[in-house]
Amino acid sequence: MDVNAAVAAAAAIAGVLTGVIAMLAFRWSEREQKRPTRTSLHTDAVLPPGVDTVLSVLRSSAVVLDEADGVVKASSAAYALGLVRGGKLAVEPMIQMARDTRRDGEIRQVELDLPRRGTGRGEALAVSARVAPLGSRLVLLLVEDLTEARRIEAVRRDFVANVSHELKTPVGALSLLSEAVMDASDEPEAVQRFAGRMQIEATRLTNLVQELIDLSRVQNDDPLEDAEPVRVDELVAEAVDRCRHQAGAKQITMAAGGTADLHVWGNRGQLAAALGNLVENAVNYSPARTRVGIAARTVTSPGGDMIEIAVTDQGIGISDKDKERIFERFYRVDPARSRATGGTGLGLAIVKHVAASHGGEVTVWSAEGQGSTFTLRLPEAAAARDRAQQHPALDDEAGQPTQSSPYASLPAPEVLP
Repeated sequence: MDVNAAVAAAAAIAGVLTGVIAMLAFRWSEREQKRPTRTSLHTDAVLPPGVDTVLSVLRSSAVVLDEADGVVKASSAAYALGLVRGGKLAVEPMIQMARDTRRDGEIRQVELDLPRRGTGRGEALAVSARVAPLGSRLVLLLVEDLTEARRIEAVRRDFVANVSHELKTPVGALSLLSEAVMDASDEPEAVQRFAGRMQIEATRLTNLVQELIDLSRVQNDDPLEDAEPVRVDELVAEAVDRCRHQAGAKQITMAAGGTADLHVWGNRGQLAAALGNLVENAVNYSPARTRVGIAARTVTSPGGDMIEIAVTDQGIGISDKDKERIFERFYRVDPARSRATGGTGLGLAIVKHVAASHGGEVTVWSAEGQGSTFTLRLPEAAAARDRAQQHPALDDEAGQPTQSSPYASLPAPEVLP
């Protein structure tokens, strides 16, 4: 009887202990669920109120670091630039800046050139980094990508330097020739010779200034504000007339052909200037008694029909290394020939800008000693009109008109001897 009582008492005690342990485990589990985790410590719970919202609208790449240099918050732009990898700030100079700012509370700013990761290019990524304290324990890092701004600044400096050089040459020649005319005032033949040279340099200077104006205009103006259907055969005829004298002096035959009744959509003045530059280059870089051809046709593309205007010559051709740069401003394949023909090195740059602003492109095929073919591809007017009628809102955003003029019938392109 005493044994049974002891067993019952032991069982009761065991039951009480089990209940107590279960209750303690339940309370401990509740406490652990309420305790902040490592992840929550490194997100909104640590950041001061409103900081997360401000960081989300900043254009700069933003990184918030804690007292152990761990990344608490990082914007998507910071990951895209490669500043943060594996949850850590990957740029040592920026880490050191953050430590110095955390120590003395001073705001620091520095410009750095960082290597591009995974691009295979040797170009550096130019950034401006600014570090400031954020509360008592955090540090805020803001990074601006200056790469594009530096590239534009370099282009501007090169452009100014090239313009200065190109203007200085004819202006200096005119100054010297005017002194020569004054010294040879008693020699009519010398005066006539020097005056002829002055006219040549003055023409070169005038052409350079005009092409600078044209380049500025095609870069700044929207050609589609006053766009209209432009007849291709009229553009070709105008380009041929522009170069008729130079071609005749070299006995170059110019032939125009291709498909009739073609229209392109755009600004007539800019399109005429672009095609005229291509034909003029073909004549200037072709030997005497050769042929320059201009042909137009329609090609089908996913975005609508395009008009191809090809200008072919039998000139000196262009090497592969030069083909990559011929559309740059002031770049010349043959500087000596350009000086002889009065070229400024801006003609193809103007063609490129006109083609791009009209929704087209310009391409080149060439082989040294075999000639070149420049192809100007532009949207066909009817396709542009149909697109405008079907998607008026889209064309309004793109700056294209939503209406077009009715077409007039065109004669067949003329073949010129």
